[in-house]
Amino acid sequence: MTKKIKSSKKIKYKFLNENKGIAGNTNAAIEMATGDYIALLDHDDLLTEDALFEMVKKIEEEKNAGKVAKVIFSDEDKCNSDGSKFFAPHFKPGYNKELLFTNNYICHFLLCKAELMKELLLRSEFDGAQDFDFVLRATSYVNKEAKQGKNVSVCHVNKVLYHWRCHEQSTASNPESKRYAYEAGKRALQDFCRQNGIPALV
Repeated sequence: MTKKIKSSKKIKYKFLNENKGIAGNTNAAIEMATGDYIALLDHDDLLTEDALFEMVKKIEEEKNAGKVAKVIFSDEDKCNSDGSKFFAPHFKPGYNKELLFTNNYICHFLLCKAELMKELLLRSEFDGAQDFDFVLRATSYVNKEAKQGKNVSVCHVNKVLYHWRCHEQSTASNPESKRYAYEAGKRALQDFCRQNGIPALV
């Protein structure tokens, strides 16, 4: 039985002819997006009520300082399955390239300039760590622009805006449940090093 979904000005949907995996399915949505920025979040997680406000506030602060915020991320925590308890807050530093090489600490909540996300897209060969691969490439892209004299930035909103829901099959509560994600992350970092001429073995 096919569910009938009503479209609206705020919500767009598309039925794909096949399951293209995490990256492929997400890319289909990215290509449909028409806004100035695109945000990534998982379907079973929660945003705080002020999440979008805080992101736009940071964009405006950067704009007033003469910069274009191209990648913005926030702090996060975890919540139980029914969203009644919140715990394990992750208070992050600002952008730190060396720390990012050790793990995807940026993770949630991620907002990116639309044209940048549409240019880079997610890569299916790194499904499971497709977000880590994207963050590595996107932040590197912005850093290179900044070194070329462009007024662009990677920004951090130091406030919890994202609740990562924990259940038995989620990596939030049991990292070993998706061991393949770790392997994909290693391959993503190795590829990044290779692409950028960094002699390293991950």
